[in-house]
Amino acid sequence: MNKEDSWQECLETSSSLKVSPDKAKVNSLIDTALGRNNFLETNKVTEDNANYLFEGYYSSLQEILHAIILSQGYKVMNHLCLGYYIRDVLMREDLFRKFDNCRFKRNSLIYYGRKMEFSIAKKTIKECKNLIKELNNFLE
Repeated sequence: MNKEDSWQECLETSSSLKVSPDKAKVNSLIDTALGRNNFLETNKVTEDNANYLFEGYYSSLQEILHAIILSQGYKVMNHLCLGYYIRDVLMREDLFRKFDNCRFKRNSLIYYGRKMEFSIAKKTIKECKNLIKELNNFLE
């Protein structure tokens, strides 16, 4: 298993590939993220659903990132390389750190069953929503 440390290494290991931009797929990813966010907004964050809502917002965040990257002619195979694109191509270290924090929490939840405390989940949901807003600025 490759563990990349930069966008360049993602390209070198084929964890990120050069592809033809696909406007229809980009628009579909954006529509899906928007629809998911609209649905998630109809739910009040509670102790019982906070981790699930976080997963939903993280999925929307991924879709926005994939849309941005695909619009520039790349396909990314893992979450690490999504983050490196933010840091190394978009040149947004601040957003990279926030994304990486969300990625780490999502992995802890999905792969290790470590649910977040309610206060942390609420804060992380807010962080995901803010990231989505910031990254929407990079969509063409």
